[in-house]
Amino acid sequence: MSRKTKLGKLRRIIAMSGKEFRQMMRDPSSIAIGMVLPLLLILLFGYGLSLDAHHVPVAVVMEDHSQSAQSLFGAFAGSRYFQPQAVNSMVQANALMTAGTVDGIVRLRHTFSRNLHSGHANIQLTTNSIDANRARLIENYANGVVAIWLAQRELTHGISYDQPVAIQSQIWFNRSLDSRFFLVPGLIVLIMTIIGALMTALVVAREWERGTFESLFATPVQPGEIVISKIIPYFCLGMAGFAVTVSAARILFQVPIRGSLPVLILVSALYLLVALGMGLLISTRTKNQFVASQGALLLTFLPALMLSGFIFDIRSMPPAIQAITYLLPARYFVALLQTLFLAGDIWSVIIPNTAVLALMAVIFLGLTRRLTVKRLV
Repeated sequence: MSRKTKLGKLRRIIAMSGKEFRQMMRDPSSIAIGMVLPLLLILLFGYGLSLDAHHVPVAVVMEDHSQSAQSLFGAFAGSRYFQPQAVNSMVQANALMTAGTVDGIVRLRHTFSRNLHSGHANIQLTTNSIDANRARLIENYANGVVAIWLAQRELTHGISYDQPVAIQSQIWFNRSLDSRFFLVPGLIVLIMTIIGALMTALVVAREWERGTFESLFATPVQPGEIVISKIIPYFCLGMAGFAVTVSAARILFQVPIRGSLPVLILVSALYLLVALGMGLLISTRTKNQFVASQGALLLTFLPALMLSGFIFDIRSMPPAIQAITYLLPARYFVALLQTLFLAGDIWSVIIPNTAVLALMAVIFLGLTRRLTVKRLV
């Protein structure tokens, strides 16, 4: 290729990209999706969605009014996980549970204090298991409150309880056990998917519907130049959305970034290229806004939300579904984000997942280039 040909190609790409930038800036929805939506989503997920349970209302049945029972009630009241309400009978507690006023019942039988001194006291815990995950959290938190209370009694009163097995736990990566540290990094996947795939698919399909592409067919612009000129503006918009999300995660929720920031930017840019390739590929094949939006929703956004490990653990899914997740780019990006934000530069995780994303970017962008032809049918 001669120097003159290369310069002509570069000029056409710059001109086409400039046109796309101007069109994007004149479209308020593009700016809203690229800049405002990331902030709204991180506020919604960060403050509105939590996998933790705090200030859980529980009824504590005080059949035993001894000092020990009062001390245990105080331990529940002093925990940030519970909001206890003392009642005198199981009839009252059951009525509160049935009405949905409380999510759990802690029963201290009338023999609690006497059995406690003999080392064999039992505490009955009843949970509302309509939400099974919340019920398990309540059970674990209650066990933790009781274990801490027993340990404090041993130190204060010199009483040794019969505990043949002592568990010493250590917490890695998320010492505060805050689910926001887990959810907020994964939110970047949704934002990049919306900007890269869903938005691009709609914009390009709209141009097919309006006949804008027809005017390009009479120009020297090549299919590859069209693809590049479409990628550049939305790549910049996607990285701007990424910057907004990361800044909000650090400032609003104090989510740590224990890995390398340049590596984080690199893998995010790589996933964005994959999403852009998928969006352009969908719009190239459908050429209809409605079909493109449905295809992008079903093939990119919903899998990124449900099957990427963003909210639901992949290892808990059926084997057939786990096999499907290996075809989803979001799976590899979620693994990279969680590692870089919470664990650090774990190269045994970073290198293989980055390599898969790079391969997918080549495949989707290559298919898009191959299927973008200068003809109407």
